[in-house]
Amino acid sequence: MSSSSQRVTQRRLQGLLFKRFGMAVVTYALTMLLCVVAMFCGLVQATLPAAVLIGALVVVSQLCFFALFRSGRNLRFKDPSLTEPQVLVALTWLTLLLALFEHARGSLLVIYLLILLFGVFELPPRVFARCAVLAFSGFAGLNLYEAFASRLADPAAAFLQVSVLAAVLLWLSLFASYVQAMRQRMLQRRFALQAHQDTLRGMMRQLEDLAATDELTGLFNRRHFLRLAGRALENMSGGRQHGLALIDLDHFKRINDVHGHAAGDRVLQTFAGVARACLRDGDVLARYGGEEFVLLLPNTDCDQFAACCERLRDAFSRAEPLGVKVDDLSLSVGMTLLSKHDDLDEALHRADQALYQAKRSGRNRCEAAWEEVDA
Repeated sequence: MSSSSQRVTQRRLQGLLFKRFGMAVVTYALTMLLCVVAMFCGLVQATLPAAVLIGALVVVSQLCFFALFRSGRNLRFKDPSLTEPQVLVALTWLTLLLALFEHARGSLLVIYLLILLFGVFELPPRVFARCAVLAFSGFAGLNLYEAFASRLADPAAAFLQVSVLAAVLLWLSLFASYVQAMRQRMLQRRFALQAHQDTLRGMMRQLEDLAATDELTGLFNRRHFLRLAGRALENMSGGRQHGLALIDLDHFKRINDVHGHAAGDRVLQTFAGVARACLRDGDVLARYGGEEFVLLLPNTDCDQFAACCERLRDAFSRAEPLGVKVDDLSLSVGMTLLSKHDDLDEALHRADQALYQAKRSGRNRCEAAWEEVDA
């Protein structure tokens, strides 16, 4: 993955983590609002300065988390979401907060569930169970401490609250394990589907290559060339010209008759190799049919195009097919130029007429039909 893609991924991840952190802050705000309501109802034992101190410490802890997310340092941790630290800090603050309540303590037990719900989809089962044990231990320890200190107002109600919390936390731990197992199966299916999609894309690319390529020479086939040439003609800007040539290997039938079709195939492959060495990356060469090829040179003029075709003709005449002894290799070329408002079929017809003239003039030569383009 490139550095730019990594930065985009990190920005998206940070955006999601900020949203989750915002939900946590809202939960803190609602809890503090409930505490204010409890204070006005006379259900809180602590003095106002003590309550303000706990509230200030809660705010400081959240500012520390905010600074980690804002600076991006959370990305250095194994879990960038910092879910477990946030859950543990929230459970600790809630347990200390419940120590300020007496009879209304059971009303705030639901906050334990809200805190742990943040870890259902993120924390591994063992880590989630550890957080649940901490929540239970804190609440049960608080009630035991008050029981030993003879400060527990209603032991029966406290026992019921501890039992209810234990049952709910056990159920929530089992549910978290089930959710994580489902998530793992979904990830495995996603990876398997991604692998199948990659395989299908690879097969589609191979099919596209097969549909566009001549199997023997590795060049484009006629259908794909016509598609490329038509697209190049549509996108041609005014004042520019493309070179178009039909190329025919001379006496190819004689090569097949004398040396066999395997030798003829080797000659075709030799021409393809020679042409690749002579042409530029943007030039388009295709097997038009049999021993005939078609060439498109973008953005050229008659002199440049004629020089290119002559260079190709000369290189092929000096080529030696591997494993085959064939004398006097040669080719004939019919050339023309394409302008912006030209018709591809008409241009191919001009090139074909020029190729016919090259054949009539003795082969092994390049003939052009420039005048029809200028007209």
